[in-house]
Amino acid sequence: MHKALQILSYPQNLFSRPKLFIGSFCIVLMTSGTANAQAKVAISPTSATLVTNATQLFNAAVTGNSNTAVTWQVNGMSGGNAAVGTIATSGLYRGPNSVPGPGSVTVTAISQADPTKSASATVTIEVASRSGVSYYVSTTGNNGTGAGTFASPWRTIQHAANMVRPGDTVNVRGGTYNESVTISASGSLAGGLITFQSYAGETAIVDGTGLSIPNSQNGLINISNQSYLVIQRLEIRNYKSTKRNVVPVGIWVTGAGSNLQFLNNHIHDITTTANGCNANALGFAMYGTAAPASLNNITISGNQIDHLKTGCSESLTLDGNVDTFAIVNNEVHDNNNIGIDIIGFEGVSPDPAYDQARNGLVSSNGVYNISSSGNPSYPSGCWCADGIYVDGGTQIVVERNLIHNVDLGIEMASEHFGKSASYITARNNLIYFGNSAGISIGGYASSVGGSDHITIVNNTLFKNDGKNTGSGEFQIQYHATNNKFENNIAYAGAQALLINDYTSSTPSPCVLNYNLYYATSGSSNSTFVWQHVSHMTFGTYLTASGQDANSIFADPKFLNLTAPDLHVMSTSQAVSRGVNLGSAIVGTVDYGGNPRVQGANIDVGAYEQ
Repeated sequence: MHKALQILSYPQNLFSRPKLFIGSFCIVLMTSGTANAQAKVAISPTSATLVTNATQLFNAAVTGNSNTAVTWQVNGMSGGNAAVGTIATSGLYRGPNSVPGPGSVTVTAISQADPTKSASATVTIEVASRSGVSYYVSTTGNNGTGAGTFASPWRTIQHAANMVRPGDTVNVRGGTYNESVTISASGSLAGGLITFQSYAGETAIVDGTGLSIPNSQNGLINISNQSYLVIQRLEIRNYKSTKRNVVPVGIWVTGAGSNLQFLNNHIHDITTTANGCNANALGFAMYGTAAPASLNNITISGNQIDHLKTGCSESLTLDGNVDTFAIVNNEVHDNNNIGIDIIGFEGVSPDPAYDQARNGLVSSNGVYNISSSGNPSYPSGCWCADGIYVDGGTQIVVERNLIHNVDLGIEMASEHFGKSASYITARNNLIYFGNSAGISIGGYASSVGGSDHITIVNNTLFKNDGKNTGSGEFQIQYHATNNKFENNIAYAGAQALLINDYTSSTPSPCVLNYNLYYATSGSSNSTFVWQHVSHMTFGTYLTASGQDANSIFADPKFLNLTAPDLHVMSTSQAVSRGVNLGSAIVGTVDYGGNPRVQGANIDVGAYEQ
């Protein structure tokens, strides 16, 4: 649900958080290559069923070799193509538009260190039970006399939503549609996806100007308990509230369902102008409100979500019983609260055992200009909005995101006492010019939850905490257990605060090692707070904490400090100074898409030489 405003004061610190498709696929695991008995490649999942144009996230693990990078192929072609399906460096596969002859394709992960080693998935495509129909909607159409054809289109998107069956495509011609749409139809595995999209080369705008908001909360696009849907290339805008507890949403998904795709949409100007933390609006919200059935196999890709005024809510939110998702290649920016939020323990699911968003990938997103400053739901001077927030989620990878000019870069914790965000890996991210902490773990107060088994590796943090909140580059708060911070670059700004472990609520909140720290003030004039005690030199911090035994204080030699360009020079001490923790932890590629491991050691920071 919506974040409640809570504030903790600490010396120089303010913490708060309100807060079409035809076919099926059978995936069979195979391994090949025997030249190097020590190297092995494995793919997961080992089996899956997809439909044409659907997506599946594959993971590849290389063992027995220090270079864990793989090259992805479809039918022997790197990256695949439109005829057989494509696969990104992240392992996200998208099936073709139609059944390729002879009816199957092979997805392969090949070890870059030893190309004789690979693992493959055989994808079999079945013919749909019916041929989908292409329908058309136009601002000049007619629901009564129109046939839904190109020459005789319907007038409203809602009318088309009432008519579609599995496999159908609704092409919405360019123009403005002043309506809220409820989609009450599902595609199916046999019949295919139902797709709603702007007609090629045109932009269909779903505009909420002047519309009332029923049931206290409503979306311009509403989906409840449906599956096998695609929403793509729509502009969704101008849905506004002036009242508390009257909540406008751009795209609003609830209940249970599977195989939902939201691609290349533009959601903007969804706003509330009410005050206080009962004031809420959301750009994109997915709430798994059923159990044990979940919202699963979700792809949110290529969307732009911007210029929102969300009160105590968020820009892009997954909450409750949401299982297996990919949030990739989106731009979330210029909003007055949290950018991307993955939530658990809010009571969204009727069964607490399923009340966590989980098993997800948050990758290659641009998140910037996110701040609660000026948000009327917050007090003045509150730099409280996260770029990416895992609030009680579990089993999630947050990687290769560009996060800048936000309040807090990445936060991983829980707002519910006795609960934790858990088993999260944050790796290969660039985070710079933040107003508060670069990365933060642990609950913001002793009365809330914490962070457990959070692994933070190979990130680059540069000049965060620009508003001098006292949070620093890496912050550890309450109830942090079993966490790791390794292979990171932390370059502090003017206050030279690098580590801020300002509580002693747990005696060993995190293991830190193989990091590179720097501030222009020098190692003898930089601050490291450990277990509520401030140390004004790097040396005294090392002695007192027992941490960072293999870490150094040195200039990382970034290529450009102004733009910035956070690649390091070849002479940087960050080069080959990291520890290889295995591909499951450090990933297979760096921020720029280059192989993460290229020798015996890996570089510190988000980039590999």
